[in-house]
Amino acid sequence: MSNKFDEIVKKENALLCNTYGRYPLAISKAKDCRLYDLDGNEYYDFLAGIAVCSLGHSREDLAEVMAEQAKKLVHVSNLFYQEPQLELAEKLLSTCSAGKVFFCNSGAEANEGAIKLARKYMRTVKDEDRFEIITLEKSFHGRTLSTLTATGQTGPIKDGFSPLPEGFITVPFGNVNALRGAIGKNTAAIMIEMVQGEGGVRPLPSDYVNDIVQLCKENGILLIVDEVQTGVCRTGRMWAHQHYNITPDIFTSAKALANGLPMGAVLCTDELAKGFTPGSHATTFGGGAVVSAVAAKVLDIMINDKMAERAWEMGEFAAKEAQKLKAKHPDKIVGTRGLGLLFGIELTFNGADVWKALLEHKMVCNLTQGTILRLVPPLTIEKEDITVFMNVLDTILETVEIKSA
Repeated sequence: MSNKFDEIVKKENALLCNTYGRYPLAISKAKDCRLYDLDGNEYYDFLAGIAVCSLGHSREDLAEVMAEQAKKLVHVSNLFYQEPQLELAEKLLSTCSAGKVFFCNSGAEANEGAIKLARKYMRTVKDEDRFEIITLEKSFHGRTLSTLTATGQTGPIKDGFSPLPEGFITVPFGNVNALRGAIGKNTAAIMIEMVQGEGGVRPLPSDYVNDIVQLCKENGILLIVDEVQTGVCRTGRMWAHQHYNITPDIFTSAKALANGLPMGAVLCTDELAKGFTPGSHATTFGGGAVVSAVAAKVLDIMINDKMAERAWEMGEFAAKEAQKLKAKHPDKIVGTRGLGLLFGIELTFNGADVWKALLEHKMVCNLTQGTILRLVPPLTIEKEDITVFMNVLDTILETVEIKSA
């Protein structure tokens, strides 16, 4: 590491709250599917800012849209009508079955908005005192107090923040009987991720999803789908729930929506939209002119360049290559999981040393749940890049020592 890196670390320790376990890397610039550190070293990016920069880094076409819009209008607040916001809404709603959208700034805000909408709709439109939200074990829905409570994980993520808000129940993943037993007179909605990203890249089984939909219908409750990480072509469809042929009452989006600019969205049916009225929910920055213009361009590229199909093709290729590694290292790889380019390689042991060795070989990815190498690269990734990653992983697995998970 350079002296400049040490200086940055020292400066951060003096200036910023210590909330992140940083990777031992400072990025100075990025282009397409590559990252560059302070010394100009090139890294393969299989993280994409945590599934955010799905069209790659530093795209000139997006930069041009950003600059052009910034010359005309950046911010006036949501007290005014804004054409860029409406143009984005038209394009976004054309990709799904939703009828209305609310724009915000992040995934946590989107999920917070979805929770508020579900409760408000039940109480003001349906006139039923339903407020409880049921979520699944190992889910991740954000870090506001409500979305943190909704998150089906324990440990440091929740320690020290009690008392957490009431009205949330977490049930075991894949257990229909537990889910059925949790539904009561106060249940407003079931909230799910089609693929649990932070929870270990776990797709929901189709039969389980069908059971969830049926339970919602039988009990008159809502289905909320958290598409913050899975949305915008990541899984091989524009929205992950489209793999399952279901129609959520509400679903959320954020990460990839504006390819790096902060944006989130709550999408819902026209019926559910009745729950929000003027003054019931708002945001100062959400759906501003610049982020809306960029997000609209992102959607154009995603659709015109068939990025969903590409994500599926690259994901299938990655799975085949990883299966070759599993055959070669059956004692070290359990298998693969995920959809499209939300892709996980499950190790039989704690993968911290493997992740560290990958980074030393200039491969940037993520380790989740201790044993899952999570790959969420830009959807523009090439097969050659995936092959290089797998070859490096192969070399590491040849010598790495197995440690208990």
